[in-house]
Amino acid sequence: MKRLRKINVIVALLLVAGTSIVCLSFRSGDDRSFQVAKNLDIFNSIVKELDMFYVDTIDPNKTIREGIDAMLYSLDPYTNYFPEEDQSELEQMVKNSYGGIGSVITWNDKLKRSVISEPYEGMPAAVAGLKVGDVLMEIDGQDLAGKDNQEVSQMLRGQVGTSFKLTVQRPGAKKPLTFDIVRRSIELPIIPYYTMLDNHVGYINLSTFSGQPAKEFKQAFLDLKKQGITSLVIDLRSNGGGLLDEAVEIANFFLPRGKTLVTTKGKIKQASNTYKTLREPIDLDIPLAVLTSSATASAAEILAGSLQDLDRAVIVGTRTFGKGLVQTTRPLPYGAQMKLTTSKYYIPSGRCVQAIDYAHRNADGSVGRIPDSLTTVFHTAAGREVRDGGGVTPDIQVEQEKLPNILYYLVADNLIFDYATDYCLEHATIPAAEQFAVTDADYAEFKEKVKKADFKYDQQSEKLLKSLKEMAEFEGYLDDASTEFESLEKKLTHNLDRDLDHFAKDIKKMIAVEIIKRYYYQRGSIIQQLKDDADLKEAVKVLGDSVRYKEILSVAAQPAAGDK
Repeated sequence: MKRLRKINVIVALLLVAGTSIVCLSFRSGDDRSFQVAKNLDIFNSIVKELDMFYVDTIDPNKTIREGIDAMLYSLDPYTNYFPEEDQSELEQMVKNSYGGIGSVITWNDKLKRSVISEPYEGMPAAVAGLKVGDVLMEIDGQDLAGKDNQEVSQMLRGQVGTSFKLTVQRPGAKKPLTFDIVRRSIELPIIPYYTMLDNHVGYINLSTFSGQPAKEFKQAFLDLKKQGITSLVIDLRSNGGGLLDEAVEIANFFLPRGKTLVTTKGKIKQASNTYKTLREPIDLDIPLAVLTSSATASAAEILAGSLQDLDRAVIVGTRTFGKGLVQTTRPLPYGAQMKLTTSKYYIPSGRCVQAIDYAHRNADGSVGRIPDSLTTVFHTAAGREVRDGGGVTPDIQVEQEKLPNILYYLVADNLIFDYATDYCLEHATIPAAEQFAVTDADYAEFKEKVKKADFKYDQQSEKLLKSLKEMAEFEGYLDDASTEFESLEKKLTHNLDRDLDHFAKDIKKMIAVEIIKRYYYQRGSIIQQLKDDADLKEAVKVLGDSVRYKEILSVAAQPAAGDK
């Protein structure tokens, strides 16, 4: 009832404000202000009419929230509304922290319950003794059956210092287990792993630009310098960005003081700024390689793009996401906030990496990437050609290995997850992450579990053949080609044994990652994935070849953009 009165008060205030704006617009003759006021008035009237006359009682919070979300999404995916009760999500984006237990949870469709899938090292979930595979049963006596991951996640989060009882069913245990857990401020790992590789090559995995990544990056880099590194790989793959200032600060470690790295341009003066390197660098000479992927975005693209534009690092991997938009937060009534896009950013060459033009949508409302043919050529400090409008294109593009279709279904059906859970019940310890490997005996055991699970999966070749056969019949070619189709059908018959053996290498890799992270957390899974990493191999290779490194960063090296 209080919420309903609150909505009515808001509506009344907006109506008064709308009337004032209308009067002002008539005086000034500003048609745009009139249109804003007119539509606000219409929206308020719709809410009142629905509240008074709709056949069922509406939930004003839900109805208006959906209207707000739809309105903001029509602008771009990054402009969002956060009511007072959802501030933890916004806080996590900005500060890289939240109050909770520090664990990823996943949904088990067969059990219709959430399951612990990855506790963070040193956080309450891991300290209390929760393990991957634990099925979440109750929180303070409240049954969690049927509640989705989002609902359970909200219940697990809360004010720092508060406690609750969590009951789980552990695979292999006869009775449920209950844990007393105290929530604390959870900071996601900013640099989950760094090391010195062979040939004195340093490696730093930087996962986010939220929180204080510059401080942690500096500590890791100085530690590696003490160990004797002579070159450095910065891994920005899957780094979705964060704070612009932090990207500038990290770039400053390798660039001279006074360099303009980013310029933002918005509608109002306050949204337009210039960001320069303000401090003396740590190392201007160490050779750098930056790893990027299609999930490298925002502030991560600022760091990669700035180092490329100033010819300070060789970019290796795949083209980045292409997010050249800057968001800021604005306070709203009743403790709410809005994160909205206020400007675009431009890196040293003058280009903006934004890949999607949300201002120009298709007739159906969809948007697409800006085609390469419509992008503009810019130049790095040395004169190398780079382009805007599509993310950061690596200097050395590495063809990414395509994962087999069967692997997707093995993961989706939790067969790899469940096998790793059983494996951990039978093995109290495993070798160090660097030495661990899934043996042939382990894989044979996995295959037997898959077969017993009556595993089914779609083969794309069978689907395509069926479609081709239907089209051939429609066009009258099936009778003449029936022999060929029968031959193909025999060769493409679903054969689980064959597929499990044929794709054993890829499946083993995924099993190893799932097992290792249960003993050595995120750090261990990164170590496993780096064992056979095409991007890293290429980066180490170019850093070990000073002639090629310098050629790539010079004007004469334009063909190197397609290097593999």
